[in-house]
Amino acid sequence: MEDDDLPRPRGDAASKLAAEDLGPYSQDELAERIRLLQLEIARVEQHRTAAASHRAAADALFSSKGRG
Repeated sequence: MEDDDLPRPRGDAASKLAAEDLGPYSQDELAERIRLLQLEIARVEQHRTAAASHRAAADALFSSKGRG
């Protein structure tokens, strides 16, 4: 298994966000937080898609070399 496939340590940013008390935030602050998190989700999904494309291209390149 590659290191990239391992889960991140529990001290990562997402874990810290999930543990934060949301009680002190106003409705507007919560709405802004949701907006920012949605933007971050889109950024991560875009990166994951690009990484998967690169991986698929590399796999195709190297698997075709083994056949020839």
